[in-house]
Amino acid sequence: MKRAIGNIRQLFTAIAIMAAQLAMMAGARAQEPPPRPISVHVEPGQGLIFGAFFLGASGGTVTINPDGSRVIMGSIVGANLGYPFSPAIFEVLANQGTLIQVMRGPDAILTGSNGGTMTMRIGTLSTGDQFITTAQPPTRNLVRVGGILTVGSPSANPVGAYSGTFQLTFIQE
Repeated sequence: MKRAIGNIRQLFTAIAIMAAQLAMMAGARAQEPPPRPISVHVEPGQGLIFGAFFLGASGGTVTINPDGSRVIMGSIVGANLGYPFSPAIFEVLANQGTLIQVMRGPDAILTGSNGGTMTMRIGTLSTGDQFITTAQPPTRNLVRVGGILTVGSPSANPVGAYSGTFQLTFIQE
């Protein structure tokens, strides 16, 4: 019996030594560090365009969604005068798997060519406010940005072309 117990101990000892050797050969694994260098490059690909519309007595809002659709509320009538409407598009070049957060800037003031101003609020983003890049460089990740334009009465917003700038900050996490 003592001999059988001794053989079992030797067997367990041999198994333990083999397991330790296998563990050392396999090496420890963890999440790999992000590719170096970590850099994010953002290029504007297309501006945010609200298209043409006619003002009613009280104004309203014109919303451009990231999918390119347009929603008009209030006493505004959409016009098809050959002026397109579309979301803004930003091209983000970053290593695949990079976590990026997008922060919106303040509301933008658009100034009219014949006077007047309108306020534009940055709308939703096709990627959400935080996303992980999926494209392998040199392919770029596209971020489509919608907006909400608040339009006043015809006296506050005379006919003309309105323009301005808005700010987005892309932060690599």
